[in-house]
Amino acid sequence: MAQSYRALFRISGTIPLTTAGLIARMPLSMIGIGLITMVATDRGSYAFAGALAAVFAVSSALATPQVARLVDRFGQSRIVPLAVMVSGAALACLLVTFRLDGPLPVIFVSAAVAGLLPSVPALVRVRWVGLLQREHDRAVRETPTGGSKSRLATPGLHTAFAWETVLDDVSFVIGPPISIGLSVGLFPEAGPLVGGVLLLIGAGWLIAQRETEPRPGRHEITLGPLSVLRERTVWGIVLVMIALGAILGTVDVASVAFAERQGIPAAASVVLAVYALGSALSGIIFGAVATRRPTRLLLRVGLIGTAVTTLPLIWVGTVTSLSVSVFIAGAFFAPTMILATKLIEETVPARALTEALTWTTAGLAFGVAIGPAVAGPLIDALGPSGGFRVSLVAAVILIALLPLVTRIGPSGIAPSEATLPEPPGQT
Repeated sequence: MAQSYRALFRISGTIPLTTAGLIARMPLSMIGIGLITMVATDRGSYAFAGALAAVFAVSSALATPQVARLVDRFGQSRIVPLAVMVSGAALACLLVTFRLDGPLPVIFVSAAVAGLLPSVPALVRVRWVGLLQREHDRAVRETPTGGSKSRLATPGLHTAFAWETVLDDVSFVIGPPISIGLSVGLFPEAGPLVGGVLLLIGAGWLIAQRETEPRPGRHEITLGPLSVLRERTVWGIVLVMIALGAILGTVDVASVAFAERQGIPAAASVVLAVYALGSALSGIIFGAVATRRPTRLLLRVGLIGTAVTTLPLIWVGTVTSLSVSVFIAGAFFAPTMILATKLIEETVPARALTEALTWTTAGLAFGVAIGPAVAGPLIDALGPSGGFRVSLVAAVILIALLPLVTRIGPSGIAPSEATLPEPPGQT
C-alpha cells in the first residue's frame, strides 16, 4: 500500500502541491461554522447565526462554479488571486462591521460577497490530472515500446484523488472544531478570521507553484454558466454530494448533542475523531488498490454501503456504540467520495473539469451547511435521535439517486457519457 503513495510523492512538485491545497481548503469548513459560533456567542441569536451562515453557504455554492468557469478559460494564476482578494476583503468587512455593531444589511451583503471563493479541492485535483498526465507522457516517450496516452488511464490518478479525498475529510472534520475553539476561546470573530488568513496563505502558495498549473483553455467558452450541469452525471453527482454532506454535517451536530445528553460532552471530540479515522483509513487503503471494475459499478456499492451504515445510528445507546457505528459508516464515506470525483474526471472534457469538480465540492459544502440546519430543530424537539433521522433521510436520497449516477450498459459504459459539446475546431 505504501508503495503507491511513495511512487506518487516521488514526482517533483507533488508535496508542495498537496500541502498548499490542505491549508487553502481549510476555510471551506471553518468560515461557515465560525460565523455561526461568532453570532451565537456574541449575540445569543441562533436565528441570526443560521441566516448569516446560510447566506454564505448559498453564495459559495452558486459562485464557486462560476469562478471555476473563468479559471478554465483564463487560468488559475489570473483568476484565483482576484477571487481570493475579493472574498477576503468582504470577509474582513463583515467581521469589522459585526465587531462595531454595524448595520445588518452590510453584514449580510458582505457574507454573500465573501462566498466568491475558488474551490481549492477542484484546483488541486485539476493540477494532479495535468501533472500525472505529463509524467505519463514523459515515461511513454522514454519507453521504446510506447504506450497508451489516454487521460482516463493516467497512472497514479486514482491514488492522487484518494489522497485528496482524505484531505477533504480531514479539513471537514478538524476545521469546525478549530474554528469553534478559536471563537469561544479567544474572541467571537477569531474562527472565521483565521479561516480567511489560511485561505490567503494557502491560495498564495498554490498559485506560486506555476510548474503544476494547468494551461487555460485556448478557445472561447460559449456555453452558459450552468453548462456542465447539462451532463446528467455531473448534476447527479452534485445531488449525491449534497446528500453526503448532509450526512456528514448532521452526524457531527447529532454526535455533539448525544455526548451532551450522556453527560460527557468532551466525548463528542472522540466520536468525531473516530468518524474521521474510519474515513481516512479506508480512503488511504482504497487509494492504494488498483481497481478494474467500472467506476459506476463501484460507486453503486459505495452509495449503498454509505446509506446502509447510517441506519444503526438511530439505535445507539452509548458513546462506545456510537463510536463503533460512525467508524463503520466512515469506512464507506471516503471511497464513495473518491469514486464520485473519479467519475466526474472520466465523464467531463478536460476543458470544463475545474468547473465540474467545483460543482461537486459546492454540493458537499452545501450539504454540510443544510444538514445541521435541518437537524437542529429536530434535536431540540426529539433529542440526538432526531438528528440521526435526518442522516437516515439523506441516506434514502442516496439510494434514490442510484439510477441517475450508476446506470451502466452491457459494456460498462453509461448510456450518455461526456455529452458536453466540444468547441468548434476541436477534433
